[in-house]
Amino acid sequence: MASMKLGSKPDAFKRQGQAWFCTTGLPSDVTVEVGDMSFHLHKFPLLSKSAFLARSIEESSDQEECVIKLNDIPGGAKSFELVARFCYGVKIELSPANVVYLRCASEHLEMTEEVAEDNLIAQSEMFLNQVVLRNWKDSLTALETCDDLLPHAEDLQIVKRCIESLASKATTDPNLFGWPIREHGIMQSPGGSVLWNGISTGARPRNFNADWWYEDVSSLSFPMYKRLISTMESRGIRPEIIAGSLTYYAKKYLPGLNRRHSIGTVPHTATLSEVEQKNLLEEIDGLLPIHKGIASTKVLLGLLRTAMILKASPTCISNLEKRIGMQLDQATLEDLLLPNFSYTMETLYNVECVHRILDHFLAMDQANGGDSPCLDDVMASPFLAPITSVAKLIDGYLAEIAPDINLKLPKFQALASAVPEYARPLDDGLYRAIDIYLKAHSWLSEAEREQLCRLLDCQKLSLEACTHAAQNERLPLRVVVQVLFFEQLQLRTSIAGCLLVSDNLEGSRPLRSSIATSGEAGGWATAVRENQVLKVGMDNMRMRLAELEKECSSMRQEIEKLGGRSSKGGGGGWASRVVPRRLGLKVRSQMCSAQEGSVSEQQRSMSAKLEKLQAKVTKQKKQLAADA
Repeated sequence: MASMKLGSKPDAFKRQGQAWFCTTGLPSDVTVEVGDMSFHLHKFPLLSKSAFLARSIEESSDQEECVIKLNDIPGGAKSFELVARFCYGVKIELSPANVVYLRCASEHLEMTEEVAEDNLIAQSEMFLNQVVLRNWKDSLTALETCDDLLPHAEDLQIVKRCIESLASKATTDPNLFGWPIREHGIMQSPGGSVLWNGISTGARPRNFNADWWYEDVSSLSFPMYKRLISTMESRGIRPEIIAGSLTYYAKKYLPGLNRRHSIGTVPHTATLSEVEQKNLLEEIDGLLPIHKGIASTKVLLGLLRTAMILKASPTCISNLEKRIGMQLDQATLEDLLLPNFSYTMETLYNVECVHRILDHFLAMDQANGGDSPCLDDVMASPFLAPITSVAKLIDGYLAEIAPDINLKLPKFQALASAVPEYARPLDDGLYRAIDIYLKAHSWLSEAEREQLCRLLDCQKLSLEACTHAAQNERLPLRVVVQVLFFEQLQLRTSIAGCLLVSDNLEGSRPLRSSIATSGEAGGWATAVRENQVLKVGMDNMRMRLAELEKECSSMRQEIEKLGGRSSKGGGGGWASRVVPRRLGLKVRSQMCSAQEGSVSEQQRSMSAKLEKLQAKVTKQKKQLAADA
């Protein structure tokens, strides 16, 4: 820290309790009272430096004891002690920590050049401009002292000058600063090497990141910090850098941000009350630039969680929800699980808040030209990655909140249906969430189960999900039948694809006859490997087909039993009304039978082609061996 020495006389001031005495050998003829402190001094040194004190002494000349009260002097007794030493010519040291005190006190006491040459106003002003404001650390220290000296420091433009100095340095690349700005980190010579005690070491200084000043400015009071940030914005600093500094400041003074996650390595300063924390959070929300991605979604969700705990204003909470909605695709499931802090809500998690965040995301997606593409576009287009990521995130969130027995069906259904159909390439995540909800809410009626399962598109379930759903006793019978039907369709499509591959392999073999002998050997080795892979796939399909045949047979038997009971009980029975008209099980059972025959025929054809392909491979291998 820089400093400048003033005066040359030895220290002659002594303190006794709440009083200061100047031991020059002469009795004191004036007493200056500053708050609870008394200074027993002499008139001449004071009036020779200060026009204000000269007038005060003259006004008290007719009194027996000359007593001057300075209760409104900037900095109080601390400032006047230094001023008194300066008036007596005693050695004092100007530093960034006291220069603002002396500058404000000297202005109040009118210690100008007209009164005395090299007076305190000129000395402190020169040190402030030529030393303090040229250095980052010193400017920061001086600005911190201004909080105790308002509005005097404001009237003298000291606050503005310190902020301008800091803003100009923070908005400049620190790797281009050079000495003495590098006192923030490593001192360096004009040649660029690191200095140790003023001697060049030859080592190169390390590079600075754009966030090098975050920790330093976080020591400022929020009013000063706010003005500094506003000045930086006016100078064109990037929004993401501003957001990074605001995030650092929030983590330091809002303990709620660090309770659940250790976000960064920010030292926490828990000195604010809940009301002060709430006001600070609302101010930070107002300062955050409104741009997507400038602050991480984890931090924004942490701010939102803290705002709910502190009961921040609805405007603050709404703004944070909109910011999160703009980048919901970057959120994680753990951060999205916002606890419910309201006593009026029964659910464990704040589902309404997540629903509002999702609505903000969907509104932004539509505003950016989001349409309803087909399934192939969803699977192929990289531009749909955000909406598909959000759909997967919401499905995971639904699965997490589903075990909550207080979660009502309409609320669960509303959140699940809010995701557009085109956003889900597969409905496996939604099926899992519905299954968990049905398991936790076993008292739901059949109609409610039917209503919930209408959210599912059975054609968008994977084979694994279909297998699970076909054996799921919690699902309505209609859904199980649909799953079995579409599962067989998927299996037929898969088998047809395998046969197409087999035909392509068979047709490609003669084309390779014109290739050189060495190339043929490598090509047929590849064909053998492809043949083995195809065989393994067919074996798996045979096993799956056998399982499906058993399931279809079981379904036919159940349907026949239901039909038999209906015929015995009369034409108005449950089976005669529900099965044919509502579920269509008879038609579906016929479809199962027809598909069994088709699949078996496809299986036999595939086996024949496989044997034919194997024979050809063996023949070619023998031919290659003979040629060798």
